[in-house]
Amino acid sequence: MSIQMNREHVKEVFRIYTDHYDSTDEKVRLKIDHTYRVAELCERIALSAGLREEADLAWLTGMLHDIGRFEQLRRFGTFMDAESVDHAALGGDILFREGMIRKFLSDDREDSLIETAVRVHSAYRIPEGLDGRTRKLCAILRDADKIDILKVNVEIPLEEIYNTTTEALRNSQVTEAVMDAFFEHHCILRSLKKTPVDHVVGHISLTYELVYPESLKIVKEQGYLNRLLHFASDNPKTREQFAQIREEMERYLETTMARKQ
Repeated sequence: MSIQMNREHVKEVFRIYTDHYDSTDEKVRLKIDHTYRVAELCERIALSAGLREEADLAWLTGMLHDIGRFEQLRRFGTFMDAESVDHAALGGDILFREGMIRKFLSDDREDSLIETAVRVHSAYRIPEGLDGRTRKLCAILRDADKIDILKVNVEIPLEEIYNTTTEALRNSQVTEAVMDAFFEHHCILRSLKKTPVDHVVGHISLTYELVYPESLKIVKEQGYLNRLLHFASDNPKTREQFAQIREEMERYLETTMARKQ
């Protein structure tokens, strides 16, 4: 193990911290549950990649990655970064500028790596110039986070997530720019999303960014991606668009998983 860490202590510190917020609020509970799932996914992906000595560190980044979400919700009443604050940067500040990291971990040898992982976990791309080990751990966290976001987008009403109405969601079309970006096989920029259904396609596109073979395996295993791909629209044009999106994603998964095996 690269660091001295007690998982039960980390969980207890996290519980004490989140107890300062209203756990009866569905949004608070959502992020608490998401945190534990992401931590578990981080460990699974690390182990699948043969990174046994890094499994604890990967798990810890999962536990810490969304610390900023709770203050974001308290201060701004939303999880929309574009309408409030970069939650990853806020989390990094809480942990490392305000010193909260020492409540979780007395060992400071991995502070730089942990801070980088927290700060870049929701960035459009991992920045250039990171050492190989840091890049691997950042990629593991980002994969785990994206996998669980697919789950959240199936289990939580999309109207609530996207702050829209059922009528608007089921009747909107995917904009041309979002369709183009999807077929280019990369994550869709927030600035391109103009309609409620654009956000659905944006979350589906997170699959393109998954790095580890185990991550793709988990996505197939869980089935949440497939359910998003079968989004039910009342708009005939949108139904055609999703038929194309399904076909393209199925082709991508088949070829990518075969290449990574």
